[in-house]
Amino acid sequence: MRLLVVGRLSGQLASAVKMAMAHGAKVQHVERGDQATEQLRRGQGADLLMVDYRIDIAALIAANEAERIHVPVVACGVDAGAAEAAAAIKAGAKEFIPLPPDADLIAAVLAAVADDDRPMISADPAMKAVIGLADQVARSEASILITGESGVGKEVMARYLHQNSKRAERAFISVNCAAIPDNLLESELFGHEKGAFTGAVARRIGKFEEADGGTLLLDEISEMDARLQAKLLRAIQERVIDRVGGSKPVPVNIRIIATSNRDLARAVSEGTFREDLLYRLNVVNLRLPSLRERPGDIAVLADHFVRKYAAANGVPPRPLSPEAHRALVSHRWNGNVRDLENAMHRAVLLAVGPEIDVEAIRLPDGQPLGGGISPYDSGPAGRAAQTADTLSRAAVGQTVAQMEKTLILDTLSHCLGNRTHAATILGISIRTLRNKLNEYADEGTAIPAPQSGIAASGYAAA
Repeated sequence: MRLLVVGRLSGQLASAVKMAMAHGAKVQHVERGDQATEQLRRGQGADLLMVDYRIDIAALIAANEAERIHVPVVACGVDAGAAEAAAAIKAGAKEFIPLPPDADLIAAVLAAVADDDRPMISADPAMKAVIGLADQVARSEASILITGESGVGKEVMARYLHQNSKRAERAFISVNCAAIPDNLLESELFGHEKGAFTGAVARRIGKFEEADGGTLLLDEISEMDARLQAKLLRAIQERVIDRVGGSKPVPVNIRIIATSNRDLARAVSEGTFREDLLYRLNVVNLRLPSLRERPGDIAVLADHFVRKYAAANGVPPRPLSPEAHRALVSHRWNGNVRDLENAMHRAVLLAVGPEIDVEAIRLPDGQPLGGGISPYDSGPAGRAAQTADTLSRAAVGQTVAQMEKTLILDTLSHCLGNRTHAATILGISIRTLRNKLNEYADEGTAIPAPQSGIAASGYAAA
């Protein structure tokens, strides 16, 4: 992980930097906020900014956003009270780290904000076969397309490929194409020249140049606008890019890895994705099986997440009971590994006694795992019939538009506000989902906000 520290490197802040480096962070340092923005413009990227709370954090974030730079911020400081910490969070910081530093807290915050601690863990033959194929192609220069349902671990696989490639010592840069609006994504990828648009006060290096010599991950590539797809195709074919507002091409040396949770062949037939771009990206395809297709991974992943979140939250590690293991393996995990990880995080916090029993494992709505079945639901057929009857009764008297709205909002709530996951379940693009949500918001409807659970530091995650 790349960490940019902003502030005077006093004794306590220097100690925090040393701890971050001990946990694998590559650290750079500047003293002022404007220097941080300038460094990010020049392509000396960072995954996280650690900023002294006495610096104007709101102004720093605003300056970055004006240049279309999006890097999370954690604040830190010596002798800062609750009011100072709250002010830093209100200004836009994700977390606050009190100084003098605590080694476990530094590690937990780095893991929670940067989310770099995602090793490749598998015991199931279906997944091991995919890993074996990944090992075969990792050291090649071929573009790789990783496909699979949301939450199966596509980015984890992309990092695994990079770490086992000939480019492992160079940068791994990830861009979520679904999370960045179309009008910002071009600048994020290709950079821009001074004066290219309002707020572009200097040249800004994009992710292609930032990844030069290394690997660029284009996450959820299916959500990229058709115009940008054409520019991306040229960049892959010619190994040159054009900055926004630029007058001459810039050579780049990168390896492309792309991911998608949608059927890109269908997207090509629907006219939303370029066929020639798919050929360029899909030199090798790695399809990651859903967690339902690799039940042998459930127990080992659950044990890993229990250890991870026990350490992150400072609670004693407890083993999962045999009953809990059986319940985990029998559950469907529609959200795949991400769904299992969140459940284990909740279980670590809710468990009592020497073991994590099945009662501590809760679904996102708070219901127990596999619970909520009434005596009327004597079997799968009976439960399905009751569900169908309930849904049909609720639908009577509603228009198609009303039913669509109900379905979209209920699915979004089920996904804890995760737009990408909800769009996958609904079978629509993230762009279509956003348009619908904007319509509902304009009508005055409350839209579920994304929820990312409890951060390691104890603050609510943004």
